[in-house]
Formats: sequence, C-alpha cells, structure tokens
Amino acid sequence: QLQLVESGGGLVRPGGSLTLSCRASGFILDYYAIGWFRQVPGKEREGVSCISTSGETTNYADSVKVRFTISRDNAKKTVYLQMNRLKPEDTAVYYCAADPTGVPHRCVREFTAYDYWGQGTQVTVSS
Repeated sequence: QLQLVESGGGLVRPGGSLTLSCRASGFILDYYAIGWFRQVPGKEREGVSCISTSGETTNYADSVKVRFTISRDNAKKTVYLQMNRLKPEDTAVYYCAADPTGVPHRCVREFTAYDYWGQGTQVTVSS
C-alpha cells in the first residue's frame, strides 16, 4: 500500500529552523516527483516546494525562496524540507505528496498534479 508519512514538525521560535521528512513506503520513490504543501484553516493549500524524480529540478514558492531547501534520498525513500529563518507566517500543517507522472526534470507546485498525500505535520512558529 502506497504511503507517505511526514515527520519533523513542531514549535519553533521566529528565526529558527526545522527539517521535515517525508518517508515513502509501498512504492518506488524514484519514479515520483514530490511536493511539499502547507495549509492553514480557511485558506487554500499552498505549494511550497517540489522536486523532480532524480532531484535535478526544484521549485519554490516566492515566500520561501532562499529560506527553504528541498532534497531527496531515493535510496532512503525520503524527501526532506529544510526550513531556515522561519517566520510566524510559515505556521501551517505541512503535507508531502507524490506525483506519479514521473516526467524527468520536471515538478509542479500545483496540488491537482498529486495523487498521493501524507497526513501532515504541524509547524508552529511563535515566540
């Protein structure tokens, strides 16, 4: 059974850092682009970042560019989101998702492209 499990969320002060992990099971991660999304109550799910199947292409929302870094280790079946210089507006539930189209060198931050989703991990940035 295809499954994605996020971890690494928590409470952090403004300016701090967190690293989120997305562990895949039940499928070969190499064939899937992976996206990170976030959502706060009452707002649309936002595409934060994505990474292509082999990691050669990444994409970031303007709001997180320079501060966030996405990476993947296909051997460990895990995708990471390193978040630095966190701001209160980064507070959200963060989800990872898998896009099964497997187009090389491509990923998109549009949530409709993703078929498989994790349950999410809460990130709270507050002093």
